[in-house]
Amino acid sequence: MSTLDKIRTLPQVVEERERWRAEGRTVALANGIFDLLHVGHVRYLQGARELADILVVAVNSDASTRAYKGPGRPYIPESERAELVAALECTSRVILFDEPNVRLLIRALKPDVHVKGTDYTPDSIPEADEVRAYGGRTAVAGDPKNHSTTEIARRTGREGGKG
Repeated sequence: MSTLDKIRTLPQVVEERERWRAEGRTVALANGIFDLLHVGHVRYLQGARELADILVVAVNSDASTRAYKGPGRPYIPESERAELVAALECTSRVILFDEPNVRLLIRALKPDVHVKGTDYTPDSIPEADEVRAYGGRTAVAGDPKNHSTTEIARRTGREGGKG
């Protein structure tokens, strides 16, 4: 499957999710902004993929990124960030989303596991209650949070937004 074919709408992935479930395949959902893609992002997504047969990655839209990080972000447009994430071998599908969190996606997809980075614990994941409500689980993946887009931006003189 080509990189761009991995980028889908939520209804398209929901339809695929039903097929994957019927085939007995497990699905992990990871999410993030993925602005200035770095090794921490790659390790997080590779770790998430190891927890399931299929990895769906939800990428914050430009609007939700600005709402979360401030007016100076994102540095990279949503379509390019989605394409970069889709290009990773570990990624099965990519969805862009506008909401402030992934609760809507969790309700629609009911992933077997919702995965966040190591700045969380399984119990501190904000959407954990949503996942537990249908019998899913939460997990943490990746290396310690030693890499950040904000730090890269500072080092390159492109700092903008918050966090």
